[in-house]
Amino acid sequence: MLDGAVGLLDEDGESALTFRALAARLGGGVGSIYWYVSSKDELLERAADHVMDQVLFESERFHGDDPIDDLRQTAMVLYGAVEHRPWLGSYFMRNSSSQPNSLRYYERVGQSVLRLGLGPRETFHAASAIIGYVIGIAADLGQQPTEEMLRGEVKRDEYLEQAADAWRALDPEEWPFLHTIADEFATHDDTDQFTSGLDLMLDGLRLQAERRARGE
Repeated sequence: MLDGAVGLLDEDGESALTFRALAARLGGGVGSIYWYVSSKDELLERAADHVMDQVLFESERFHGDDPIDDLRQTAMVLYGAVEHRPWLGSYFMRNSSSQPNSLRYYERVGQSVLRLGLGPRETFHAASAIIGYVIGIAADLGQQPTEEMLRGEVKRDEYLEQAADAWRALDPEEWPFLHTIADEFATHDDTDQFTSGLDLMLDGLRLQAERRARGE
């Protein structure tokens, strides 16, 4: 059942997942689905957690000497999952009682942070910040393309260049930031943008751990 639900979500997004559509795909009646879930929200939660089982499997091997490197690799696995399935971000760990795999992923990230020797508050904030960044950025980058892009009227590079041109036309004294980054935005790679931000966060976390180790 969950494979069928994930298939519908991957093909056409959250709106495509209805009990009737799922029943038709499974070749049964709508009533049979209610034996397993009581609502669409629960179905979405369980579908998201079903995907997280693969995320856990792929990130299980990351347990080396450097916890920061482990956090980076573990975060990249989740990023890949959410980037290709934007619907996943909205339902990640919404209900820990029905999403044990999401909770295990949170625990996995938290255990890597624990190895840094931070206090409980810092550990909580660090693990939450990493997961929040991954889900937020990946879901944003995986959003549905514009109507013009879907119709094939404009390609991604052309769309970015048009936006950059609009920024370049602004008053540089009023918009110095947009003028500074316009060229970078026009040619940027989404994954490079994500990993750069992730590295900034993890570098800060490493410095925080080093300061705590020195007693500062």
